[in-house]
Order: sequence, then C-alpha cells, then structure tokens
Amino acid sequence: MALLPAWPGEEFVQQAAAQLPWFHLCTLLDKLKSNEHREWYAAQAVEHGWSPNVLVMQSETRLHERKGRAVSNFAERLPPAHSDLARDAFKDPYIFDFLGLAEEAQEREIERALTQHIARFLLEPGAVFAFVGRQYRLGVGGDEFFIELLFYHLKLRCYVVVELKTTSFRPEYAGQLNFYLSAIDAQVKAADDNPTIGLLLCKENNRLVAEYALRGMAKPMGVAEYQLIRELPPPLITNLPSIELIEAELASDATSVPQEGDRD
Repeated sequence: MALLPAWPGEEFVQQAAAQLPWFHLCTLLDKLKSNEHREWYAAQAVEHGWSPNVLVMQSETRLHERKGRAVSNFAERLPPAHSDLARDAFKDPYIFDFLGLAEEAQEREIERALTQHIARFLLEPGAVFAFVGRQYRLGVGGDEFFIELLFYHLKLRCYVVVELKTTSFRPEYAGQLNFYLSAIDAQVKAADDNPTIGLLLCKENNRLVAEYALRGMAKPMGVAEYQLIRELPPPLITNLPSIELIEAELASDATSVPQEGDRD
C-alpha cells in the first residue's frame, strides 16, 4: 500500500488513522509533511468526528500550534481534570477569516457575523459548545448588562462567556469579565453546573500583561487573540512583490500609454 511508507506498517492498525476513511487519509498525506502531525490530526479527527472539509480547515490553520495556547488561570481556579479540559478547549489565535470582514471591523459586526456563521465558529472550540445567545441580558442591582456571546460547554458542564474586544488586551477587561462570570454563576448556573468560565478575544494580546491581570481574578478565564485575515506563510510572503516594485510597474505602465497628441 502507498500509505505504509508514511505510516509505520507495524503500528498502522493501532493508530487513529486506521479508523479514518480513505479521503481523510489522503488529506493527511497531502496537507501534512510530518508523521507526528499526521498522527495528531488523525486522533483529533477521530475524537471530534471531523468531516474532510473540517480536517482540511484545521490543518491549514495549524490547529496543533494554537490548541491550548490561550493565557489562562484555569490551573489555579479549576480542579485538575477540569482545568486541562478547559485549557484544551481554547486556542490562540482564533482564525475568523471565514467571516469575510476587514481588520477594522467593529465588535458588533464581528458578533453578528459569528452568530450568522455559528456552526463554523463552533468548530474552533472543538464542537462541544452549545450556543445560548448573543447580547445575553443580565439585570444586576437595577442596571442592565449584556454579555456578547454565551455558550454552554457540554463536556465541562458549565457556561462559557465570550467577550470580544477590537483593541489590544487591557487589564480592566479581565475585571469586567470577572463580573459577568459572577453574575452568570449567581443567576443562571444550575446547582449541578460547574463554575462558569470566560474567554476574552482581543485583537492583540500581550501575554505577560494578561498573565499578571489573571493572577488576581477569582473566576476562571482565558485570553486569546483573533485574526480576521489569515496570516500568509513566510514562503508566500517572500514571493510577493514589494510596494516599491508595484509602484514602479504602475509608473512604467502609465508612461507607456500613448498621449492624445501622439495618436494618429
């Protein structure tokens, strides 16, 4: 078989790849160069039931480099079994290029687009999130507050508050999220639900600043970046023409256009 050189023969039937359809295996061989990465994506595809299209998307966005990388205080605020699962549920960065928005998009635009493409968005956290609502209303002390996105994590059995920020991370964002988590725990969480966790999605994230900010937070939360436009891989970037070269070409084209007086 052509697969045997790429998948060690003696171990092949014991690996997750042996549980995948042929097209999945062809995708793994075509998209990934490392046996280690192929085995990792094969295991993820089996665990989460990924379709071929999802497998392609996750490999192209290099999920193995993003999974579990969000800055968080889960280890200090959750039991060990829950903290590991919560950490693996979040990525950094999140890739939202499927929304078709420019980098200057506002928070409400991103929220609206994510809601319209909620099935695709749910693939990012691993297809274990149930969507509860957008701009979820909370009444506290006579005032109204609105949570941007509210989910329920089916494996952790807890609510998940997601807040979007179109700026770099700021420490005060963690305080606001901590308040929302307290309100959900007090007003929405059932007795058999686990503590609510939060995710701050920011346009940029200084990881050290985020780590310092989360140390003082009582509630479990994470901080990650999002990208509305996928970054180009270095080989492609180096092959693109520079701005100077493009301008020179345009200037050359302009001088080659015949002027009115030059025409017969």
